Amino acid sequence: MAMQPLYNEFPLFLKRYFPYKVQKISLNAGFTCPNRDGSKGHGGCTYCNNQTFNPDYCRTEKPVARQLEEGKEFFARKYPAMKYLAYFQAYTNTYGELETLKRKYEEALSVDGVVGLVIGTRPDCMPDDLLRYLETINKQTFLLVEYGIESTCDETLRRINRGHTFRATADVVERTAACGILTGGHVILGLPGETHESIVAQAAVLSRLPLTTLKMHQLQLIRGTRMALEYEQHPGDFHLFGVEEYIDLVIDYIEHLRPDLVLERFVSQSPKELLIAPDWGLKNYEFNHRVQKRMKELDAYQGKKYDM
Repeated sequence: MAMQPLYNEFPLFLKRYFPYKVQKISLNAGFTCPNRDGSKGHGGCTYCNNQTFNPDYCRTEKPVARQLEEGKEFFARKYPAMKYLAYFQAYTNTYGELETLKRKYEEALSVDGVVGLVIGTRPDCMPDDLLRYLETINKQTFLLVEYGIESTCDETLRRINRGHTFRATADVVERTAACGILTGGHVILGLPGETHESIVAQAAVLSRLPLTTLKMHQLQLIRGTRMALEYEQHPGDFHLFGVEEYIDLVIDYIEHLRPDLVLERFVSQSPKELLIAPDWGLKNYEFNHRVQKRMKELDAYQGKKYDM
């Protein structure tokens, strides 16, 4: 009998689209965010310090093509035959004039070896004209649009100053998927006010959306953020997971997810100099290995507790 896979892994998902190895290259295309410049709010989301996800090669003053070339050099040493996905990651990558956005996306696609785009953005930043443009791009190349969902609970979204509701998320995920575009989501597990039970309950809500991929990671407190200050003033409002406890949460969450959702990651690692807590000292692959080992012990697998 074939072994039941524990969960749907992202590399296997990419294999359906590409017969060769592909690697995402993170870009900082110089965008801001409507939750910072005053159009939606000021100060951004309470947990956000964007330095946490900018590798050295990705500095705003460099053109997109240059960042990609440097990213390629970084990875090509290990895998000379590799191809690349341009990952517009920092801030809100659909927030700008349509012509500016087109120029940046097309500049990325013109770089040798780039075989697709991954665009990270907010649920409230996908105007119809941009979605129509992405629909045409999607017919020519691989495209994944990834929305920062963060939580399905409006009270949490207000508390972290997201500036949008979960209804806005559900709506944009449906609009994007209806255009035939692969649609991803990103959630943070352990935001203030959320419990193990309420977090696991999210899994069913997300499973009803036409998402193809899902990324999750633990709440991390980052220096220089408003949340770090809140934590200093009211530590009792926060529950920071120990690693074993978080592994149990992730497994419970996975068991309640739709079986065909592709799970891209469970943890994130902020740079040590920015991270206040929790610091588990584990690499992502080490964490995944522990999740898989524990799932085998528990006979757990994705969708085991999923109700249609």
